[in-house]
Amino acid sequence: MKKLLMLGGTEFVGRALTDDALARGWDVTVFHRGHHAPPPGVRAVHGDRIAPGGLDALADGAWDLVVDTWAHAPTAVRDAARLLSGRAGHYTYVSSRSVYAYPSPAGTAEDAPLVEGSPDAGSTAYAEDKRGGEIAAVDAFGDRALLVRAGLIVGPYENVGRLPWWLNRAARGGPMLAPGPRDLPLQYIDVRDLAHWTLDAAEAGLGGPYNAVSPVGHATTGSLLEACAAVTGGGAELRWTDPAAIEAAGLEPWIELPMWLPPGELYDFMMTADVSKAVAAGLTCRPVEETAADTWAWLRSLGGVAPHRPDRPMKGVDAEREAALLGL
Repeated sequence: MKKLLMLGGTEFVGRALTDDALARGWDVTVFHRGHHAPPPGVRAVHGDRIAPGGLDALADGAWDLVVDTWAHAPTAVRDAARLLSGRAGHYTYVSSRSVYAYPSPAGTAEDAPLVEGSPDAGSTAYAEDKRGGEIAAVDAFGDRALLVRAGLIVGPYENVGRLPWWLNRAARGGPMLAPGPRDLPLQYIDVRDLAHWTLDAAEAGLGGPYNAVSPVGHATTGSLLEACAAVTGGGAELRWTDPAAIEAAGLEPWIELPMWLPPGELYDFMMTADVSKAVAAGLTCRPVEETAADTWAWLRSLGGVAPHRPDRPMKGVDAEREAALLGL
């Protein structure tokens, strides 16, 4: 039985990782602030990583694996990794593809240029914070540090508001703005696939960076929105709209139209990652229809209202602005 220490473990990515570890029969310790209940079956210890003495609850104990999903001041990763370096066999840091320097060409692999970051920095910006966290993990664990550079993450437990917004919009039915092109490849990862691959890779002792997102062509904007329409009852009438019309209307990609970017430089950066390294290491991704169906079932269990991180903007286009663009 593996002993896993989850730093976090109660929301979205951390929760999916914890669930997957429990399903394997592992002994799981969840270290968190106590704001959200962890799943049954874990040992919970509390502390605030950025407060003085916040890691005191981890002063004793040993683990085979540590997984850290921290996304703010790199010093928190630095302090935890240093504290655990002699008492844990392997450290996984869930990072982000945002650590790559922008712009970068389509097909970015793990050897592409990176943003600057420091393990000794306070919270600055998301990309730099994640890069600083990567450096902190490697400084403490060397080749025993796995850097999981995730892309766009969706699925059950989502607290960012992307896929839940599309599902609720499709459930409302009627003419629905569908940003084109319909066949534009969409690169994302279901949080459960991310969790499962991450724990497999950690257990195997993999180290270094891996792009962790679906292969290009796994899904398209069309297959995603059609899946959303189908699982919510089929009442939505998708109205495919040219990116030029969306731009002329002043709608903001990614925020007002979650998960969508028009073709161009930012799209190439966000949606065309080379994931051959992770695929060779066993990454598999479930069909988009399954992700949509399971996320809808989870969302319905919450009455249609998903949790939302206060540090992330609300997603989705206003109904009146959508109707105006569609000429309704």
